[in-house]
Amino acid sequence: MNRRESSLDAVEQIRHADNHTWFHPWEYLGDAGQANRTQVQRAEGIHVYDEQGQRLIDGPGGMWCMQIGYGRHEMAEAIAAQALQLPYMNPFSLTSATPVRLAAKLAELAPGDLNHVFFTTGGSTAVDTALRFVHFYNNLKGRPQKKHIISRELAYHGSTYLCATVTGKDRDQNWFDIQSPFSHFLPAVNPARRPAGMSLEAFCDARVADLENKLRELGAENVAAFIAEPVQASGGVIVPPEGYLKRCWDICRQHDVLFIADEVVTGFGRLGHWFASEAVFGIQPDMLTCAKGLTSGYLPLGALLISERLFQEVSGDNAKGASFGHGFTYSGHPVCCAAALKSIEIIERENLLQHVREVSPYFLERLHALREIPLVFDTRGMGLVGVVECTVRQMLESGVPEAELYAFETELGLRIDQHCHELGLMVRPLTNQCVFSPPLVISREEIEQMFDILHEAILRTQRDLERELGLALR
Repeated sequence: MNRRESSLDAVEQIRHADNHTWFHPWEYLGDAGQANRTQVQRAEGIHVYDEQGQRLIDGPGGMWCMQIGYGRHEMAEAIAAQALQLPYMNPFSLTSATPVRLAAKLAELAPGDLNHVFFTTGGSTAVDTALRFVHFYNNLKGRPQKKHIISRELAYHGSTYLCATVTGKDRDQNWFDIQSPFSHFLPAVNPARRPAGMSLEAFCDARVADLENKLRELGAENVAAFIAEPVQASGGVIVPPEGYLKRCWDICRQHDVLFIADEVVTGFGRLGHWFASEAVFGIQPDMLTCAKGLTSGYLPLGALLISERLFQEVSGDNAKGASFGHGFTYSGHPVCCAAALKSIEIIERENLLQHVREVSPYFLERLHALREIPLVFDTRGMGLVGVVECTVRQMLESGVPEAELYAFETELGLRIDQHCHELGLMVRPLTNQCVFSPPLVISREEIEQMFDILHEAILRTQRDLERELGLALR
């Protein structure tokens, strides 16, 4: 057997084992055993290489997390050095320099008085911790009825049970038992879906009124917190209308409702700042969750940042003998914390926040230029995160059955992704949308290349549909 045959055999062995042994996240079980996923063999900079050796721009940046790019030797060296010095430490009864240094650094970078850092294993456990702290906080303050959490439709806050109760994405098609009497959802805040003829200002007023009305319905004395992603990422990169978050924050302060900012995606430079809450949206949340870009995806780590005010209200003389009985074996894992410190150091040293602010106008210009393609319904984005949403709904008048059009629409993202792959780009397909959040180190020239490919892939998809449906999109 020659080297090429051996390599092909290894690829097939991995494919077989993957299809029959690895139960993947969010796996579509109708394809179980035959999913045949792309095999990523190595990565460097903003590129990954598949099983054929093809180089692809990593449009999604991993899972919204590859801030500093792949193949950073100094990251590997920092991780290795910490693993050799102290690979693990019991966080329940001990401490060590690396997690302490990271906690201090996060408190320094965070907005407002978010001075207390609880380390978790990722974004879901960070949100889970925030919700548990909310319940703990109100119980300790003698307000056991103040437990209700307000979230929003299309919000995504994680995969643990508690997080799922405040996740508004795909709730109607979810086969899990995730109901909670304490969780409530406001209508979606996507300006592109506002009623015809409604101005952005009027739409913003209506969405802010949704929060006021829900507080009135539940009784503010019963509502513990409002949780919001500054930009709803997995829900379709939904950028709220200008002023929406700030007005919601003001309402929460007026009614003694905690504001939890879920910055798992928007933190660590994605919008050109360490955190988006204050720098972009003008709010100082009571709690903030982060993960993903915290380590640039090199190792799993998350954190909940809690305000000084809240912490003081349940500590010291206010503790009433209570302990916060919550934690994880790997809280403050020293190797993961070393990766986070090194990632932050690289972002600072290479001025990546400024770089994002400099290249993002071109990124958004090229993104919105895609609206000229008839298949494109909407484009949305901010900083270095964006989505292109496509639709064939305008073809209903042609007489094609709605069920047939819906079937095409649900696979539009996958069709575009397949063409992108052929041309050297990965995007993340979400039904009729393609999401991308490339590594922050991406250059203007690479942004140009990425959108050139995406533009051509959408055109190819449109031509495919025109042939299959016998229609001309104009």
